Amino acid sequence: MKVSKTLHTRNLHNDRYDFEKLIQSFPDLGVYVQKNKYGDKSIDFSSHDAVMALNTALLKHFYQIDWAIPKKYLCPPIPGRVDYIHYIADLLASSNDGEIPQGKNITGLDIGVGANCIYPIVGNRSYGWKFIGSDIDSTSIQNAQNIIVSNELLKDNIKVITQTSKEFIFKNIIQKTDKIDFTLCNPPFHKSKKDAKEGTKRKILNLSKGKNKKISLNFGGQHNELWYDGGEVEFIGKMIDESVNYKKNCLWFTSLVSKKDNLEALYKILEKQKPNQIKTIEMMQGQKQTRFIAWTFQSKEEQKNWFKNKYEKRCH
Repeated sequence: MKVSKTLHTRNLHNDRYDFEKLIQSFPDLGVYVQKNKYGDKSIDFSSHDAVMALNTALLKHFYQIDWAIPKKYLCPPIPGRVDYIHYIADLLASSNDGEIPQGKNITGLDIGVGANCIYPIVGNRSYGWKFIGSDIDSTSIQNAQNIIVSNELLKDNIKVITQTSKEFIFKNIIQKTDKIDFTLCNPPFHKSKKDAKEGTKRKILNLSKGKNKKISLNFGGQHNELWYDGGEVEFIGKMIDESVNYKKNCLWFTSLVSKKDNLEALYKILEKQKPNQIKTIEMMQGQKQTRFIAWTFQSKEEQKNWFKNKYEKRCH
């Protein structure tokens, strides 16, 4: 178990937001920036529009990416998403003699890429990795594609694919000859629309210090982004069971787990599939503790050869 007291040391968002510089990168952010009760510049984090503007500014300022998503779609907190990417880099390094593999020879698969395409963006811009993004929602795929084609830096580095069946996660996406270095996923963690609505209510009340009582699922995202029958245990469990069919195609499978209490059930599902290694990586974002699980069917020797073989093929 790896525990950090703050964001990852390589995370570009460890410092407080420099709103003056962010506004220079994206002037529209200025409308939402005000001084808080401490006299510091900030935004209303319970406002969807304000968070959208902040995200747009962060991606422009730090990653040189023009970005937009449709209304009603999930607007991700950038610093936390970036943390997942950096800890995956450390995970890959653990299989590569401590060295983080970088460049286009490394491929990640984002399950549920979403309209925001955030993991492929920050993963590519941070480490030069290539990405495949899958999603079952056609609007998400179309918007992710729009982001890719409107940014020269992302072209030829990110490919999005529609998952045509709700029954599968990796099937229809991973091909027989694919060699994917890691998968990542931010699974829908609510069990139902009712749970999602209650979660959104708590989130808005918390972020607005109880002032904003307007409850709207539009703040949190679409159905497939927010809830899944059986919740995240059912979704990740399906991912684990299916991963055994692709154990030669992928080095590390990973998924965020929002609730620590769900780990025990997920470990039991993992043990049935007999992976060679299971890891739980703990992350801390302010007062919020998050984590992801990772599993591989490759032995230590196979992990080392995985990158060696990739490098040799690239040289030839």
